[in-house]
Amino acid sequence: MRDTMAVEGGMRVLVVDDEPLARDNVRHLLAREPDVSAIRECEGGQEAVELILREPPDLVFLDVQMPELDGFGVVREVGPERMPPVIFVTAFDRYAVRAFEVNALDYLLKPFSDARFQEALGRARKQRAMGRDRGMLERLSALLSDYRFHAEAPPPSAPPDGYLERIAVKTDGKVLLLPVSELDWCEAEGNYVVLHAGGKSPMLRETLNRVEQLLDPKCFVRVHRSTLVNVNRIRELEPDVDKGWVVVLRDGTRLRLSPGRKSAVEALLRQSF
Repeated sequence: MRDTMAVEGGMRVLVVDDEPLARDNVRHLLAREPDVSAIRECEGGQEAVELILREPPDLVFLDVQMPELDGFGVVREVGPERMPPVIFVTAFDRYAVRAFEVNALDYLLKPFSDARFQEALGRARKQRAMGRDRGMLERLSALLSDYRFHAEAPPPSAPPDGYLERIAVKTDGKVLLLPVSELDWCEAEGNYVVLHAGGKSPMLRETLNRVEQLLDPKCFVRVHRSTLVNVNRIRELEPDVDKGWVVVLRDGTRLRLSPGRKSAVEALLRQSF
C-alpha cells in the first residue's frame, strides 16, 4: 500500500489496481486536484477490502479486472451499504460498459482521457456533496446481482471520448509523463516498446499492438510490424537500395517501410496535408 499526502481537508481517495502504471496515472491526475487531501494505493482486492473497512475513504477508483479478488469481489466483501462511492476502472468493451451505465455507476474505460477523468471526478464530488441515497445502494446491489464478471474479458476498445494524451513510463525510479504529441516513433523490443521522443528513449512494458490501440490512428501509422510512427514526423518516403522503401523522419531517422504498408502510409500522409 502506498500513501500520498496533498493538502489537509478534502477528499481521501483510494486507488485500487494491480497495474503499477495504471495506479501512477490516476495518482498523478489526482495530485493536481486541490480538494484531494490524501491518496492511498492498493495493488490487490483483499488489501483494498481491509483498508476500506478499517479506514473508509471518501472515494475509490476500483479496477474491475484483478487477480484473486476482482473489483466486484471487493464490493461484495465490503457490502454495498458500507462501500464508499466508486468509480470503476475497466478495460471491458462498450457492451460491458453499458452495464455500468444502466446502473448509474460511473466508470473509466481504459485508456481514458484527462477530460473523461475530470468528468468522473466531478460526478464524485457532486455525489459526496449530496450524500449517499438509498437509490445508489440499490443500484450497486443490482449491479452485483445482475452482472457476471468473466476473467477472460474481450480486448479493450479505443475510448469513446478520445485517444491517449500522455503515457506514464517508469524510468530511473521515477514516473515520466510523456505527452503523446512528443512521440516521434515507437519500436517493439521483446516484451517492451521503446518510445522515441526527441533525445529520450524510455521503455514501456507493453506490446506494440496495445500501444497502437491507445494512439489516434490519424496521427500514428504502422510502417513495419515492429515500428509505429508519428505521421507529423515523416519528412519523406524514398526508395531503398533493395528496391524497397524507407521512411525518413524530420530528424534524419530512417525506418524500413514494409511493402504492404506503403499505400496506407501514403494515404495518411495525403490527409495530413
